[in-house]
Amino acid sequence: MALVTSQQLTRYYNTYKSISVTYTKEIVKAIGLQVQNVFLKCLGEQWPCVLYSSSFESAKILAPNRPVLLEKIAKANNLISIRLAFKLSENSEPVMFFISGRASGFSPYTQSDGTLHFINMQFTQRPPDDFVEILGRMLEANVNSKRRADERILITPDVMRRISLAQKETTILVEAVPRRCIVRDLSFTGAKVIIVGIAKFLIGKRVTLKLDMEDPRETLAIEGKLVRYENVENRKDLAAIAINFDEDKVPMSYKMHINDYIGQKKGPDEAADANKEGPAPSTGS
Repeated sequence: MALVTSQQLTRYYNTYKSISVTYTKEIVKAIGLQVQNVFLKCLGEQWPCVLYSSSFESAKILAPNRPVLLEKIAKANNLISIRLAFKLSENSEPVMFFISGRASGFSPYTQSDGTLHFINMQFTQRPPDDFVEILGRMLEANVNSKRRADERILITPDVMRRISLAQKETTILVEAVPRRCIVRDLSFTGAKVIIVGIAKFLIGKRVTLKLDMEDPRETLAIEGKLVRYENVENRKDLAAIAINFDEDKVPMSYKMHINDYIGQKKGPDEAADANKEGPAPSTGS
């Protein structure tokens, strides 16, 4: 993960603080949320719970609907906290912290036959920097994937390091048939790869590009379509083919890796402009 300065953390918080994120399976995987280590805490006791959605100002928690928990919350004048844990890479220890807040409302979870309910939690202070960094990085990637959709990144050793790409050599599946290729450039919306052979017969075909990331747990498979090709200078046996990704199938983790490079090139006025996007980065359903 890219290094984040205190200035960038402040920008994340001020720009995205009111945008709510729904923690779908894709989002949970992309940010490394350890769902089995999420707990609601009140008066020294902890209950397993689910972080359903949150912004930097509030959260919606799915928690047990038990009288003893409700009594604890009432006794604590609605003061509660939520413990979160994130696994950011294979070799790192989980990052754990508490966010303090106040229970501001309760509503039934109808699919649980009364055993679970939602607790609306209003944070009483700015969340820890780790949370601002993890969520802010994802939200910024979502914004930039629209604002800077076609900005292409030529794959160099430095770029590979910054986006955590393990190698340029990979595989592309052309209508389920594997072909070896070399990644030439990437963007939020597509890629250009070099293959051996004649490419004109491949145009319009469905493809899946596989990318091996430095974390061995992470291999990205991105679906799309071959849209054009060009010859490689002085190499009649090679062709460069362009892929347009399916917009609704681009993994959030891929957007975050690309943004680790593109986000560092942000102009001085772009952070302020991001607020004009309104709730566009809403993630999940």
